[in-house]
Amino acid sequence: MNKTELIEHISTKADLSKADAGRALEAFIGAVKLTLKKKGTVTLVGFGTFAVSERAARTGRNPRTGEAIKIKKAKVPKFRPGKALKEAVN
Repeated sequence: MNKTELIEHISTKADLSKADAGRALEAFIGAVKLTLKKKGTVTLVGFGTFAVSERAARTGRNPRTGEAIKIKKAKVPKFRPGKALKEAVN
């Protein structure tokens, strides 16, 4: 499912216009981004939790040359599914 299909699904299920569903989805994505940027977490009970994790600096290899390279530390977004989502998938 891509973004357009998701907007169409939200529009149908929530009885909204596609424009309203698109704005709602954009607002949700924006809220998650803003919260993660502030090092917070977004928890949707039954669905899952969005959080930020820090990846330590490390040494890697350039796959073309085999040369050792330094990889900087980075903040990465993570999603941990909730119990209800896990059960729905299985």
